[in-house]
Amino acid sequence: MTTRPKRQQLSTQQLARGIRDGDRAILGRAVTLIESTNPAHQQQSRELLQQILPHTGNAIRIGISGVPGVGKSTFIEAFGENLTRDKKHVAVLAVDPSSERTGGSILGDKTRMQNLSVNPNAFVRPSPTSGTLGGVNRVTRETMMLCEAADFDVVIVETVGVGQSETTVAKMVDFFLVLMLPGAGDDLQGIKRGVMEVADMIVVNKADGDNINKANAAKNDYSHAMRMLSPRGTDWHPPVLTCSGLNNSGLSDIWQQIRKHQTITMKNGAFEKKRDQQLLHWLHATINNQLLGDFHANKPVADSLTGLREKILKREITPSAASETLIKIYRESSGKG
Repeated sequence: MTTRPKRQQLSTQQLARGIRDGDRAILGRAVTLIESTNPAHQQQSRELLQQILPHTGNAIRIGISGVPGVGKSTFIEAFGENLTRDKKHVAVLAVDPSSERTGGSILGDKTRMQNLSVNPNAFVRPSPTSGTLGGVNRVTRETMMLCEAADFDVVIVETVGVGQSETTVAKMVDFFLVLMLPGAGDDLQGIKRGVMEVADMIVVNKADGDNINKANAAKNDYSHAMRMLSPRGTDWHPPVLTCSGLNNSGLSDIWQQIRKHQTITMKNGAFEKKRDQQLLHWLHATINNQLLGDFHANKPVADSLTGLREKILKREITPSAASETLIKIYRESSGKG
């Protein structure tokens, strides 16, 4: 049995140069590097991100969300293919749901986006959420930076469309698009106000065949709901459109609206302000993640956690009291008490 030769580890300079040269294989290796939890890899990833920083920020960042079954992958593939035909370079960061039990991930996006994944002007990268709050991988922002440094014009972040993923992704993109199903009906009542408030556009997908009338009715319902929300204080009023990702209809109108939004927000200063907010949110999210990681990696905390969980389940102690105990243990063992 022959063993596969181990790949040579690339230096930070080699990675940065390969990314800037548009080498897809090196880009993939760089993403793998920043996803690694190995301390040495994390240090190198920080050095890499610092090197490429001057070459980031030039792409349009688009977040796309929607409930399972709304046709996100079909929509994104058709949308991305259209953009590549228009000489755009498109990166898709598809955040997959991780198993709560095993931490595993479906990672089926390259299967679901077969054409786009082999398109020379596209880069499709599925990432497990790894239990991260909001269904967003902890390194999604860093991956966006790598893609921007590789001169991608459009970076799309697809979310699982559940929990807090919508508002989390909305804080890291320039334009947030929410896909809806035709025949809203009672489902309209289930739309969270928070999602409607962060959406820059509502799109009713699957507006084809027998669904066309239902899609138009849903469009009217969503339009009415959007008008009832208080103004955001900007010059942009989120439109509601219909499309069919399957038939590739209505997608050009969606892209035109995205470009229109970019033009308006760059002119009134909202675009730059949102980019500043993205950076600050990234800062605070990173701090929270690192502190939480340090907390759970603390041995005295880990040793005490199992016993306190059992006491909580036996109703011998409240969760708030248990958390106070754990925080006290952490502070004392870290010399911060």
